[in-house]
Amino acid sequence: MDASIFQESHERPDSISRREALRWSALWGAALAGTGCAGAAGSALTSAASAEQNPPGSPGADSRKRSPKSYPMKKSINLWAFPYPKRMTLEECFRLAREAGFDAVEVNYNLEDDLSPKASEKEIRALGELARKIGIEVSGVCSFLFWPYPLTASDPEKRRRAMELAENMLLAASWLGTKNLLVVPGAVYIPWRKDSEEVPYDVVDRRAKEAVARMIPLAEKHQVHINIENIFFNGYLMSPPEMTAFVDSFQSPWVKVHFDTGNIMPFQFPEHWIPMIGKRIQNVHLKEYSKAGTDFSIESFRPLLDGTTNWPAVIEAFDAIGYRGYLTFEYFHPFPHYPEALVYWASDALNRLLGRG
Repeated sequence: MDASIFQESHERPDSISRREALRWSALWGAALAGTGCAGAAGSALTSAASAEQNPPGSPGADSRKRSPKSYPMKKSINLWAFPYPKRMTLEECFRLAREAGFDAVEVNYNLEDDLSPKASEKEIRALGELARKIGIEVSGVCSFLFWPYPLTASDPEKRRRAMELAENMLLAASWLGTKNLLVVPGAVYIPWRKDSEEVPYDVVDRRAKEAVARMIPLAEKHQVHINIENIFFNGYLMSPPEMTAFVDSFQSPWVKVHFDTGNIMPFQFPEHWIPMIGKRIQNVHLKEYSKAGTDFSIESFRPLLDGTTNWPAVIEAFDAIGYRGYLTFEYFHPFPHYPEALVYWASDALNRLLGRG
């Protein structure tokens, strides 16, 4: 052992520095390892020195392992990444998310299952209480129902049903204890649906504005944000100026943006949008996408880091606008075997994006 250690501690018995603590920890660990003590001590000292010089989030951290800068956003995951409800209950999903290190789960509103028109206010409130008891937040409410029931459909009955469902979702968000509802305001065309109609852009724009305007009083009453999602596949709000003009037209603090990084990637780049949308961003989906060898369907989305997204630029852009909310991993294909692997993968990837150890 290095005699200087004893010298330093003897001279300053009441003041042990962090450097000394690290060195003592490394050396005692090596001593307890028994044989091979000298080699273990050298390895331990190297690790201790590296941890001291480059702790996670420090400017000198290895950027190959994680972001050298730490970011204060919250980690969230959408329920579609879990095999729910076929192989896991909602409670099991909440517990797995918590165990994997997530701060929150984004839940999905369906026509069936736990969160649906069939569930009572009491039952939905109980789901929110269950999440909080487990130690997980609900980052927002999301739904595929905006596709079979577009708010801009030509059929008046379908529009009526779409509005009814949207209002049910808003109430469900309030009962769950979240402030966020993702809203797809309309569609010119929905390429993945065989029954999709073509609606002129100006008609979509008019109907979408009418629908969102009708939702604002309920949103204000229940303190839930109507977060407009950017979706290139629907042919509407396909540029930052269009999105900002749409949101700003309501002049309401309850109409914001749910920004999706993956939905930008087929044609543009999320880091270009974020500074232009700015403070309007209330909630976020992180979806990975590869511009190489993929088509324009949801099959193109991939697990985080397995694509062409410039994640350091994206996360830095969020930080630059002061975003401190949820970053929700959204993925539509839970692993058929050992589904927890995808959840832990996403958590680890987010730790690296956010500069966490």
